[in-house]
Formats: sequence, C-alpha cells, structure tokens
Amino acid sequence: MTDKPPNDNSPSGAMQTPQGNRAPHASLLARAGLGGALMGMANLVPGISGGTMLLATGVFPQFVQAVADITRLRFDRYALLLIGTITGAAVLAIGPFAGLISRLVIDHTWAMYSLFIGLTLGGVPLIWRMAANKSAAFWSGCACGLLVMLGLALMQALGADARGANDGFLILFLAGVAAASAMVLPGISGGYLLLLLGVYVTILEGIEQLFNAARTLDIAQALPPALQIALPLGLGILAGIAGVSNLVKYVLTRFPGPTLGLLLGLLLGAVAGLWPFQQGVEPEVGMTLKGQTVIEADGQLVYDQTRRPVEPGDYPREFFPPSPAQAGGSLALIAIGFTVTAAISRIGRERTPHGTDRDTGP
Repeated sequence: MTDKPPNDNSPSGAMQTPQGNRAPHASLLARAGLGGALMGMANLVPGISGGTMLLATGVFPQFVQAVADITRLRFDRYALLLIGTITGAAVLAIGPFAGLISRLVIDHTWAMYSLFIGLTLGGVPLIWRMAANKSAAFWSGCACGLLVMLGLALMQALGADARGANDGFLILFLAGVAAASAMVLPGISGGYLLLLLGVYVTILEGIEQLFNAARTLDIAQALPPALQIALPLGLGILAGIAGVSNLVKYVLTRFPGPTLGLLLGLLLGAVAGLWPFQQGVEPEVGMTLKGQTVIEADGQLVYDQTRRPVEPGDYPREFFPPSPAQAGGSLALIAIGFTVTAAISRIGRERTPHGTDRDTGP
C-alpha cells in the first residue's frame, strides 16, 4: 500500500507547498540562514554533505520544494526568498570561514569530526518526528540509505579515488549532475563523488585557469577551460538540481514513509566516514594522490602533472587509538553538536492541540 502524503496539519510535514506569495515565517528564515551557512562550511570539508546540514536544521523539504518550483518557472516570493536566504548565507560563510575551517580540520581532525558527527546526528529527531508512520517501508528505506553510505565510507577507507584523467564532455556533465545531487541529497559528499568519477583534479585545474584568465582579462586563455570544463559541468549542475529536486519532491509527496526512511539512513550512515580518530600522514614518493603521482622537486613533495606542492590537507589519513582525554573530549563535542542541531531544528515549532509538534514555517 502506498503511503499517503502528509497534509499541512500532520506532524510529519514531509512536503508542504508554498501558496501564492505568502512569505516564509521568520523562524523558518532563521533556520534557512543557519542551514545555508552550515551547508557552505560543509562544502569545505571532505566527506560532509551540505544537504545533511539543511536536513539537520529542518529546512530540507522546504528547500527542495522551492527549488522544484523555480525550475518549473514558478517564481513566487516564498521560493525566491527561501532560496536567496540559503544560498546567500552559504556564500557568505564560505568566504570568511574557508581558511579557518580548513586549518581546524587539518590540525584538529578528531575534534572537528566529533563536532560534525554531533551536528549530523542532531537531525535524527527531526526526521523521526516527520515520519509519522514507522512502517516496514520506512525501515526498508532506512536500511537502503544506511547501506549506501556505509559502502561509500568503505570505498573512501580503501582509498578508491578513480585514478585517471577523465575529462570528456559526458564525464564532466555527469560530474555536474553528481555535484548538484550532493547539494540536494543529504549524506552525499559532492567532493568525494568527483573523486570517484576521476575529475576532481581536472575541475580544480580548470577553475584555476579560468580564475587566472579573469584576472588578466585574457579571453584566449579563458576559452578552452570555459568550453571544455565549465560548460559541461555547468549544464550538469543545472540538470542535476532541476531533476533531483523534482524527483525528491515527488517521492516525498507520494511515498513519504520509505523516502523519509532513506533520508534517515543517509543521515545515520554519513557519520561512518567521519570517524574522528584519524590523522594525516606525509605521503611517500611514487604514491598516487588525486589522480597524480607524488614526486620530489627542489626538496619538497609535488604532484607530477601540475607541480603543485602536496599540502597537509592532501595527506592520506590513518586511524590511531585515542587517549582517554581524546575519547572523553570527542564524546563531549558530539553531545554539544547534537544539542545545537537538535535545538535549531525545533525553532519555529509549536505544540498542536493533540500534543504533537508542528512546523510553523511553510
């Protein structure tokens, strides 16, 4: 039997459609701003999903609905304001926090990953409340999502990074779809998907070429990366956002039980790749990282193709046994992150006459 879509008065509230030009509730915009900021910072951290942050702050269904409306040329004030708040906060967070977050993750991995685990798990109570009917379909979806994320974590632990220079139009288009999908689907890391497709280095080099060409206003230098990399990647991103957001909206509306179960599984499985007690280890000459061979030049380790120095953030990671202080500190940081996200997800919720929570946002 197919799950019935929740209505506006149900505690699940899996998908609620904006009506007319009704403005979002102030508390929803507060959550959207925070979710967007966390999404922006999450995109700076390998293995962290921006969609997970939107899910944890309780704006994921509304975000998907708004994106779906805009891609179908339904430009109402609600959708534009919500998307503008999320994307604006993400852009503002990436700029000032990019260097800080990167340094903290590199220098204090166990502490930052512990905090990320807590922030991620803090979204579990929200999905649990949204799923009013914990049917067999819900648990089947949860198992599928969990297995997908455990599989990705295992591939990451085994060092699978799709070595090779895949830079064809179709591959880059698919990379754009994958990157956009990771923005919409919680638990999926866009950067990691690009590594699996073998285009991570290609895309970074193309962006660098475009940036250098823009600084010198050299159109001739900008054309090759713009046509060969930016164009297929951009088309893929647009197709991915439009397609995945509409697909997620459809399944949330028609099959809320298994879909919410899948999201819960993705959320729980996302922490599998965030085991905190790991550290970077300086690579050896001849090792392959990000599709390139590490060599030594002028007394330092560099990549053989780009001649770019191997940074500490590129080092392969290995697990280590934590000290009692680190284990205790990790548990404390997980609790702090969980409390923060769980508290944020309850902003704007009110008690219904039946004693259940209802979202006052959309």
